[in-house]
Amino acid sequence: MNIRIFALATTLALAPAVLFAQPVTTPAVTHPYNIHQRKVNQQDRIGQGVRKGTLRPSETARLERQEVRINREERGMRSRNNGHLTRQNRRTLRHRQNRESKRIFRLKHNARGR
Repeated sequence: MNIRIFALATTLALAPAVLFAQPVTTPAVTHPYNIHQRKVNQQDRIGQGVRKGTLRPSETARLERQEVRINREERGMRSRNNGHLTRQNRRTLRHRQNRESKRIFRLKHNARGR
């Protein structure tokens, strides 16, 4: 009987210490908008347009040049902020990529003969 009481008392005495000893971890800030994945997806869409013949070589070259400009702009933004993007930088890149996405769609779905 004394052993049970001792075990219970020990458990109750140590329980708060164990609870407070847990490391406090805050989740890393993750952004639902992934710039890299967006670039990969848009490159895939351009490649798909080339394979299916819905994009002309001149249209493809224009889209690729714009992708290079966006990538260059991102590198410049990151270099100014020690490899990080500010909220405004992400907003600007998102805007540029949205415009490029619309341009890809428009060129892939235009009614010009191939």
